[in-house]
Amino acid sequence: MKTHSEKEKKLDLALDKLKNLNLKDPNLIKNLQNLSSQKNQLEIEKKEIEDKYQSLMDEHKVLSLKLEKMNNNRINEQKKETEFSEKIDELNQETDTLLEEIDKWQM
Repeated sequence: MKTHSEKEKKLDLALDKLKNLNLKDPNLIKNLQNLSSQKNQLEIEKKEIEDKYQSLMDEHKVLSLKLEKMNNNRINEQKKETEFSEKIDELNQETDTLLEEIDKWQM
């Protein structure tokens, strides 16, 4: 475990390095400006990407609702078709029964 004095020495050393940092160096200033410019550009791109993502999520939600509605409509149509087929079958059976009765009475 580091002692208090070792930590203090490291802090003093770091402070000395910071004090000796030449902020007037043109290369350093240019690099800082470049980094700042890149940071701003990345923030702009991040915002654009977040906006596009939100737009896609909204579109996904709308499309999901449409798909669900279409599936529900398809299921309802299938039910109607099945019911219609059953009714036709019933009518065919009734027609057959009536024809049989007519045939009996004609004999």
